[in-house]
Amino acid sequence: MNNHLTSASASDENTTEAELALALLADGLRPAQVPPSREPGLHTRLQSRIASSAASHRGLRTLRKADQKWQVLSKGVRACVLHDNGIVSSALIEFEPGTSLPGHRHLAHEECVVLRGSLTTGDLVVGAQDYHLAPRGSKHPSIGSKDGALIFIRGSSLGSGVRMVRELVSAWLPGRGVQPTTVRADHDNWHSVGVGTRIKPLWINGDVASMLVSIEPGGHMPGYVHAHEEECLTVAGEVFLGDILLRTGEYQLAPGASARGDITSDVGGLLFVHTSADLARLT
Repeated sequence: MNNHLTSASASDENTTEAELALALLADGLRPAQVPPSREPGLHTRLQSRIASSAASHRGLRTLRKADQKWQVLSKGVRACVLHDNGIVSSALIEFEPGTSLPGHRHLAHEECVVLRGSLTTGDLVVGAQDYHLAPRGSKHPSIGSKDGALIFIRGSSLGSGVRMVRELVSAWLPGRGVQPTTVRADHDNWHSVGVGTRIKPLWINGDVASMLVSIEPGGHMPGYVHAHEEECLTVAGEVFLGDILLRTGEYQLAPGASARGDITSDVGGLLFVHTSADLARLT
């Protein structure tokens, strides 16, 4: 084995140790021999499982990092619209260090979760995994980042030039509106909902709510049916939603009245979820 490793290293100096280990393991594997009498049954069960998985995930829209389309908002600031229902949108916004966007008045309730870095608006600093809610009609000064940031925003005007102009122009009107609220990452308001899984309610607005879902490696949260359209974004780690794996920064939209598969994770993860309020009330 040492000779094999030495030979592989000499043949490709750029090969990493992990790649070498994987090559050695693969070289030692042999295909399992399935008795001919079991092949038809195995094939039937596999096809049935694939069909069942496809049916249970029908209607879901998953946006991978590779499929995200970014647009420049201003110098050093870019955005990726994840979903736009014609009234408001959900988006990722990335700030390079020292950049900012002008102040504006919110046409809708705007929610923000910081995925990386920190965001500043006026005297307020919103850090990694903090949640910030700016109610409809409120306004704030410019938002920016000293050291750079990646944020998720739900309820923004991005994606529509008309809505964006209205937000910018209405910022000149008097009054600041309802005071925004911030839920810090260290705010201990977690409730267990399954094996190694917890939820942290962030905002309940009638029959819909936003929350964080934390899942430990090997954790499991039973699936559920949500009456309203559901949005999920992985804030950190990796999470399985049913059979679909979401990595950090990836997004999924599920139509109302659909069933959410079990939530699990091999390595642990943190989800932002906007869904029916019943889930947030589980304590």
